[in-house]
Amino acid sequence: MKGSFVAVVAATAVLCAAGAANAGFTVHTSLASFNAATSAQGTDTYTGFSITGVTASPIVRSAGAYGYTASAANGFFGAGTVGDPWLSTNTATDSIVFSNFTGGASAFGGNFFDSNIAGAFAAGDIMITAVDSSGSVSQTIVGATTSSFLGFVSDGSLVSLTVAAVQPVSGFIWPTVDNFVLAQAIPAPGAAAMLGLGGMLAARRRR
Repeated sequence: MKGSFVAVVAATAVLCAAGAANAGFTVHTSLASFNAATSAQGTDTYTGFSITGVTASPIVRSAGAYGYTASAANGFFGAGTVGDPWLSTNTATDSIVFSNFTGGASAFGGNFFDSNIAGAFAAGDIMITAVDSSGSVSQTIVGATTSSFLGFVSDGSLVSLTVAAVQPVSGFIWPTVDNFVLAQAIPAPGAAAMLGLGGMLAARRRR
C-alpha cells in the first residue's frame, strides 16, 4: 500500500493545442504528432517495475538509446499490474521529476495520468512542467486517462520534466506515468535550410 501522508496541492490549468509553441518547446497532445516532429524515439514501458513495495529514489532508467534519472521525494511505488506496471510515487503530493537526459535527447513525452492508493487508475487532473535551456512551459491534462499523451519538443537543451497530481477536494490521487519517450527533434524546414546553407558556406571557405 502506498504511503498515506498527503497535503492538498493547488495547480493552475494551462491548456495548449497540439503542436503549439511555448517558450523553447513545441507541445504535442498526440503521440502521432510527436513522432512526426521527432526521430529515433526510445520508450520506457516500465516492464518489470515493482508494484509491491517502495523503490528508493532516484532511479536511473533507459528509453531506447537514451538514459535519464527519475526522482521522487519519498520514493516510488509502482502502480498498474505486474503485466503492465506504471511509474508512480509512494506519496500522493510528491512530484515525479525526470532529469539528467543522455544520448542527445531533445524531446520527451509520455502517458500522464493519476492512480489511487491501491495503484489502480483514478480519474483526475495531472500537471506537467517541462524545462529546457530557454525556459519552461506547464500543461494540465483535465480528466486524464491512461491514454492521455503530452510531448514536448525543444529547440534547446532539455533540463527536466516534472509530473504532479492535481489533488481533488476530497480524497487523494498519485501522479502516474507510462510509456515515457525520449527522442531527437527534427529541425524545422527553415532551420534545416539554414543549416544546409551554413554547410555550403563553410565548404566554400575551406577551398
